[in-house]
Amino acid sequence: GIGQDITARIAQEQEYSRLIETANAPIFGIDRDGRVNVWNTCASNLTGFGVAEVKGRHLVDDFITPQYKSSVQDVFSKALSGVETANFEFPLVTKAGVSVRVLLNATTRRDDQGKATGVVGIGQD
Repeated sequence: GIGQDITARIAQEQEYSRLIETANAPIFGIDRDGRVNVWNTCASNLTGFGVAEVKGRHLVDDFITPQYKSSVQDVFSKALSGVETANFEFPLVTKAGVSVRVLLNATTRRDDQGKATGVVGIGQD
């Protein structure tokens, strides 16, 4: 096998994680199956759910109000196929059972080869 120095890549990923975590906006990510794999501090503060409570759960099934499930799923499905959506408003269910309206930009996450691996949502509440 051929070795490759990935030090710079690891540093870049750590910086990316720090930026997401400390951002003053709710940021969450899902994998190709719609399961939460990114949930920053602002998303936790907004919803009352900590990372451990949401990681691996299905975002649309578990945290979107019933009347918006199909439209939110459609936005995520489009993002997985490379069609990103800006300024999409939807209600996110909080731990207290109240819905908060979030204005979202859904962006495709890609691996090194450009293959879609999930979606990252950057919101405004």
